[in-house]
Amino acid sequence: MRATVFHAPGDVRVERVPDPKILKPTDAVVRVTHACICGSDLWFYRGDSKWEAGWRTGHEWMGTVEDVGAEVRTLKKGDRVIAPFAYSDGTCEFCKKSVQTSCVEGGYWGGADDDGGQGEAVRAPLADGSLVKVPDAVKDDEAMLMRLLALTDVMGTGHHAALAAGVKKGATAAVVGDGAVGLCGVLAAKRLGAERIILFGRHATRIAIAKTFGATDVVSERGEEAIAKALEMTGGGPECVLECVGSESSMEMATSIARPGGAVGYVGVPMGSLKGLNLRRMFSENIALRGGVAPVRAYIPELLNDVIAGKLDPSPVFDMTVDLDGVPGGYAAMDDRTAIKVMVKP
Repeated sequence: MRATVFHAPGDVRVERVPDPKILKPTDAVVRVTHACICGSDLWFYRGDSKWEAGWRTGHEWMGTVEDVGAEVRTLKKGDRVIAPFAYSDGTCEFCKKSVQTSCVEGGYWGGADDDGGQGEAVRAPLADGSLVKVPDAVKDDEAMLMRLLALTDVMGTGHHAALAAGVKKGATAAVVGDGAVGLCGVLAAKRLGAERIILFGRHATRIAIAKTFGATDVVSERGEEAIAKALEMTGGGPECVLECVGSESSMEMATSIARPGGAVGYVGVPMGSLKGLNLRRMFSENIALRGGVAPVRAYIPELLNDVIAGKLDPSPVFDMTVDLDGVPGGYAAMDDRTAIKVMVKP
């Protein structure tokens, strides 16, 4: 089959690789129908995280089951499935506590040892615990599938940020970051009942999407000017802050604007130093810091129900679609910020 392979920073290629096959009785083989390029993929694409030549790429995908191992009980050939970005057994201590990203048997798609979603097919370990079946009634509805694709990562991650920040009905929330996760954070905050949602962003197309998702205010300034504006416009800061980037500057922004007694929900992959963490202010003002890698497997069922019911549509974050050969160009487009999030249709 063909799949995307990392070679060096700025160099991902679509190449021939071995076809996936059942290796363990809990495996499934899934033909990929939809995948994504993630903002976190840009960390290795830019050389900011250590990746090695030959590693597979892509952790957000959906597909159709082609084969299952002898011990797979919940899936069969022909089922359409959603894959959360981390696979998990569904039975360990941490899975039972809805922290599937800490599963003792789990892992992440792509990298050194696993198939990536940016390819034609995937061997899916721990299929029963990991993959979520799409209801038959919508499994061939392309518009619906595009909405569901965001549940593999960015919608669940935005939801995790909103929960960690304590968003509830009537709250004032601020979202630091206007990428796909930040935009989904706006949507999640609106879904949880936030009355006022402030987006920190500078790009007109992203701001426009954020407003359709529920953003009521926009801060386009940067640095100290942005912090001062946020504090002034909220009379001391929003009580709920969603940090959706992971850089030193974004963490500094988030921890500097949170209202005393409030909380920061952080989901951006931490790539900056801890200098951006305003611990002195957080200690003095009793500001909580919660979050981390999102256990999206825990959130898919409830979010899927809302998508199918027409209550939730994160699909506007997909503003570019490519085939498998177009994946390298999709990386370049997201790297130079001409695309928010690229959908791949192998």
